[in-house]
Amino acid sequence: MMYEFPLSERIRNLLRLEELFARMGLFSKRESAADHHVALSAIFDVLGMAGRSDLKTELLQELDRQRNMLVSLRDNPAVAADRLEQTIDALQRTRHNLANLQGKPGQVLLEHEWLMSVRARASVPGGACAFDLPSYHAWQQKPSEQRIDDMKLWCSQLRPLEAALQVTLGLLRETGQSQQVLASKGTYQMQLTARSYQLIRVLPVDPQAIPEMSANQYLMWLRFSIACPRCARDTVYGPGNRFRPFCSERCKLNDLGDWASERYRLPGDEVPPEEAS
Repeated sequence: MMYEFPLSERIRNLLRLEELFARMGLFSKRESAADHHVALSAIFDVLGMAGRSDLKTELLQELDRQRNMLVSLRDNPAVAADRLEQTIDALQRTRHNLANLQGKPGQVLLEHEWLMSVRARASVPGGACAFDLPSYHAWQQKPSEQRIDDMKLWCSQLRPLEAALQVTLGLLRETGQSQQVLASKGTYQMQLTARSYQLIRVLPVDPQAIPEMSANQYLMWLRFSIACPRCARDTVYGPGNRFRPFCSERCKLNDLGDWASERYRLPGDEVPPEEAS
């Protein structure tokens, strides 16, 4: 499992937007009204983040930076020229579509009176009940095909922003450099002063190891932990924990006791009574 850790507030916001777009795309294609409620909540969250005055500008600047970086590779014999030109063209189209948006991303949705009334009530816990929003309740009772068409229309207003986000994060991930490192005693530190880092991706060799990161402009620190199989408490993943994978001696002995008392059993073929005797 891959874990991603942003090293700037800008990349952190882009990753949050990516998560919201993924949720919006997943639940808007389903048929139930409950799924469409989740998709609408994701749309409202995207509108809230897209309402920042500098988001569109930041994305345009990042697309320009990535384009300039790609253009500088045109004379590099180690780079596939056809693939490079296709990437540059796709990036330019994405930038053009985003730049031509009138107002903020999703401006049409922000001017949609009914959607904004649903948004205002949905922000209140339980505020989307039928007695609070009869019109929303009526919309939820419509045939799924009609609701899906509405969702497609509303989601389409955010596609230029989503496309710019995908290109930006996609190039950021593809142009990164990978290296294999050893986390001694479950921790790893790295100096960040040599170059500018925007995103760190961690792929633990052991899928049970869960990384946690803290960083500043000078240093990045990773700590790996695992969930205790007995109590699910986070515990250090490293030789310093002599009870690994358990968090304590108590959990280790309790688990051993369950094996000794035959509470744990491995599945197998049933033994006929005559053979058992």
